[in-house]
Amino acid sequence: MTNDILLAGFGGQGILFIGKLLAYMGLYADKHVSWLPSYGPEMRGGTCNCSVCISDDPIGSPLVLDPDILLVMNTPSYDKFIGNVKAGGKCFIDSSLIEEKCDRSDIECFYVPATELANSNGLKGMANVILLGKVIKETGIASSEVIEKAVHKVVPPKKANLIEANLTALKLGMEQ
Repeated sequence: MTNDILLAGFGGQGILFIGKLLAYMGLYADKHVSWLPSYGPEMRGGTCNCSVCISDDPIGSPLVLDPDILLVMNTPSYDKFIGNVKAGGKCFIDSSLIEEKCDRSDIECFYVPATELANSNGLKGMANVILLGKVIKETGIASSEVIEKAVHKVVPPKKANLIEANLTALKLGMEQ
């Protein structure tokens, strides 16, 4: 089983962070993993995407061109990547920031008002983690034990006070 995942949005939305979080979830589940970040020279505010492969078998290429799973947090990323999702794939959309509705009938789309949920639940800046929680719920890509280990690993020590907020955001996404 292989999951080719593409995460996309603007720099500053935490796309690379959730990519790293997914990669560690794969590692802690004893899978083969690749994590390939890509962002424009602008960093904050520029385009940003991240390819993550989680597989039972060795990974041939870390670049995800036709994802099984697409997570998008802005309209330019939605427009750029929605056509590339494999038939039978899943797309997770922050509906607080993206108004478009997908007209493809060969993929499953989940519209989560992640930014709105983050702001109304005291989790400002964690829309990315909420949306990732929905991915985990709908794909079963990680167990609760693996999730907790990955969050503790990826949140840097200087931001250890945000571990519980990240776990809360993941849980909130899983409840959607």
